[in-house]
Amino acid sequence: MMQTVDVALADRSYPIYIGEQLLERGDLIADHLSQKRVALITDTTVAPIYLDAISRALAALKVAVTPIVIPAGESHKNWHALNSVFDALLRNRCERKTALIALGGGVIGDLTGFAAATYLRGVPFIQIPTTLLAQVDSSVGGKTAINHPRGKNMIGAFYQPLAVIADTGTLRTLPAREVSAGLAEVIKYGLIGDVPFFDWLDNNIEALVARDAVALAHAVKVSCENKARVVAADEREELGQRALLNLGHTFGHAIETGLGYGTWLHGEAVAAGTVIAARVSAAMGMLDSKDVSRIIALFKRAGLPVTAPDFGLSRYLELMGLDKKVEGGKIRFILLRAIGDAFLTADVPEKALAKGLAASVSDE
Repeated sequence: MMQTVDVALADRSYPIYIGEQLLERGDLIADHLSQKRVALITDTTVAPIYLDAISRALAALKVAVTPIVIPAGESHKNWHALNSVFDALLRNRCERKTALIALGGGVIGDLTGFAAATYLRGVPFIQIPTTLLAQVDSSVGGKTAINHPRGKNMIGAFYQPLAVIADTGTLRTLPAREVSAGLAEVIKYGLIGDVPFFDWLDNNIEALVARDAVALAHAVKVSCENKARVVAADEREELGQRALLNLGHTFGHAIETGLGYGTWLHGEAVAAGTVIAARVSAAMGMLDSKDVSRIIALFKRAGLPVTAPDFGLSRYLELMGLDKKVEGGKIRFILLRAIGDAFLTADVPEKALAKGLAASVSDE
């Protein structure tokens, strides 16, 4: 049965459809189109699995589909891939009312959203996320971007989709590593402000790893509800509330950039980054050691790394210096007072940062 979560943004509000076999529902796409023509952007991994099914569903409703397939992977979330999308759109004479459809994981969603925000100064787009991480996080909220060699997601725009269609049936085709990566973002929602959800995850993490359909549908829905609530309150990250969604990301983006894009999956880096944030919080005397242990144990049970690469404090500071939350030259961090109580601060003593990092790069 399909469930719907609404992202309330006045005249830019949109639905998130959640359920199985939604890729066969061409009407969920067609109902949002002002022109019976779309450009469907996907990658070399997803295209062989889902492109034909969606194209047939749309063709049955007389919607013409222009497929654009780019190489898969975080290493292709760049200007070169973006320009190849622009080339295809121009070559096929796509117009301002031609909607772009992002079919794939977070890389495709972010890149397609940025293409939609900038092609002809803005065209409509729809997100069809096929990974757990994209369904619970990157497809919702309107953050679009590509990477720069010096920093992740440094070039982009806020640009909301017309709709998000999360077919949870696609999660059955994911590699186990991708499922675990998505769980990092799911766990984040419990940590930043939803203690009952964190407790539920603690009791159901094995079911999620095993891809129990009921458990996954619940996790996707609650995660989307949490994100929709935060986005509605602080769409452009101007009030500090939306920044809390970046728990683990300041350290995580540093890990991704430092290792090279694609070496670790985004969710893996976020998990290790969240462990660093928890240990720094503990080093500052805020987070109880029992909570730190509980957080680490849950990430481990989800199949995620809890030991970070040992770049050294100075290299981490260098990489984090390009974080988008930097203000007035000071790095701002998302830390924890307790599970469910996250906050944004630039007041982190270097001694606590060094202690938290040192504890996070060892197996002890």
